[in-house]
Amino acid sequence: MTSATGPVRTAALPTWREWRAWPDNVRYAWRRSLRFRTLAVTLGLTALTILVALVWMALAIQNDLFESRITQVEASAQQATLAAQTTLDSASIEGNAVALQNVMSDVQNTQFRQAATDIYALLRISSAPSVVAPQDVEVGGLGALLSPDLRAAVAADPDHQYWQSISLPTDDGGTVPGVVVGQQLVLPEAGAYELYFAYDLASEASTLSFVQATLWGVGLALVVLIGAISWFVLRSVTVPIGQAAETSAKLAAGDLKVRLPVQGEDEFATLGRSFNAMADSIESQIQELAELSLVQQRFVSDVSHELRTPLTTIRLASDMLNDQRTEFDPTTARAAELLHAQVQRFEMLLTDLLEISRYDAGSVQLETEPTSLAHLAEDVIASMEQLADQHGTDVRLVAPGGYSPVDMDPRRVRRIVRNLLGNAIEHGEGRPIVVTVDSDQRSVAVGVRDFGLGMRAEEVERVFDRFWRADPSRKRTIGGTGLGLSIALGDARLHGGRLAVWSELGRGTNFVLTLPRGGARIGSSSPIAVDPGDDGAPLDDLGLTQPIDIPTAGRGGPS
Repeated sequence: MTSATGPVRTAALPTWREWRAWPDNVRYAWRRSLRFRTLAVTLGLTALTILVALVWMALAIQNDLFESRITQVEASAQQATLAAQTTLDSASIEGNAVALQNVMSDVQNTQFRQAATDIYALLRISSAPSVVAPQDVEVGGLGALLSPDLRAAVAADPDHQYWQSISLPTDDGGTVPGVVVGQQLVLPEAGAYELYFAYDLASEASTLSFVQATLWGVGLALVVLIGAISWFVLRSVTVPIGQAAETSAKLAAGDLKVRLPVQGEDEFATLGRSFNAMADSIESQIQELAELSLVQQRFVSDVSHELRTPLTTIRLASDMLNDQRTEFDPTTARAAELLHAQVQRFEMLLTDLLEISRYDAGSVQLETEPTSLAHLAEDVIASMEQLADQHGTDVRLVAPGGYSPVDMDPRRVRRIVRNLLGNAIEHGEGRPIVVTVDSDQRSVAVGVRDFGLGMRAEEVERVFDRFWRADPSRKRTIGGTGLGLSIALGDARLHGGRLAVWSELGRGTNFVLTLPRGGARIGSSSPIAVDPGDDGAPLDDLGLTQPIDIPTAGRGGPS
């Protein structure tokens, strides 16, 4: 059995008009909503599964209907052909064309009706002249619908049936799907003829359309039903999760009284009770830590204040002993010098502890006044000239900007710059130090760059920690307490500014203090780069600076 089929075509889907906000809304919901994401995945996979099932069922039903119809029409055509052949074989023609024509008329009126169709064609295969061969018969215009391939197959094989799908015309000018079945019929004394019966498949097409419409309707209803079920199920799951997320966010924001509502005995109720127990524990621990912190702050503050009175007496005594140390023997004189130095360091430590306690208590206030950062840096450099000379360090100033006054607390900013410059002198290995002051429309900045040993990355991360030193065994000449950089960072933040550091082993360290101008918020940039990059040798930098002339008399400037 041979079949001929045409190409399969699919209709193009319509293009929907774009909605500008739709893609952004979908992306936002996909990222932020677990319910939307789960529902979308569930509906997508469900729709895909149902689509595959419906397509498979539709194709299976279509193939089954078509194959059943083909089997039926082949049986009908075969039965009609065998009956006609039996009638023709029993007829006695004896060269009488009229007799053969009468037999053919009887066959058409009786046997051909067994084929259950009114559309048929009887076409002579041989083209040789014959006096008895009847003319070709076409009922329903079937001859014009036969393809050359089908006719060639039927003419070449007398023992098999062949069928082919065709489109049959209707009375209203349209077409309906159909099939034509062909095989040979041998007429006595006239030879073999091609016999074709055509059958329309309109009823099968109507049945298939109804089945497909039913399947697609059921599929759509299933998608909607599954979507609704998924929505309710997800809502029952995601609502407690959302409540837990919202409650945990409030707890993380500092609302220690917030708790989850607990209902029932299921897993969510267990989660809620565990969460509430955790929140109770966190609240009690935080309260204990807060009380302990207050006690510690009060202790540090009280001890610092209480020690100032005896320390003042000890300092006066040490100053007196230090002033008269030339009258003592060498051992006693050295002891007086050490006592005087350590009393001074003790006094600095108490001062720093008091300042730290004020920061911890949140009681620090700024006393701002218009101040030129460039002039302030010059004053600090001048005040530390003796220390720089002791270390053999050349301190230079580069100040392309920063001269216009900016509201700041000059005492605190001077303390920051003095601390940075003192550290640079201590760790600069006697190499030059470059102090840079510059400004832009939003901020002013001062940078202190030394070319000493530098620090490793893990040391840079801890440089602002309290009481931390990169090299505890290193001898210090200015009596640092380990709190200077912590206080400097607090002063910078109190101004709404930023204190950043860059350091690299073998290349030195660079601290940059950036302060806002006119209350503006500073961004991530600064008038002075924190990372100096490949800045060459220290002597090359010195060639770009100018020495500072320090007058012998006191100079004016912002206090």
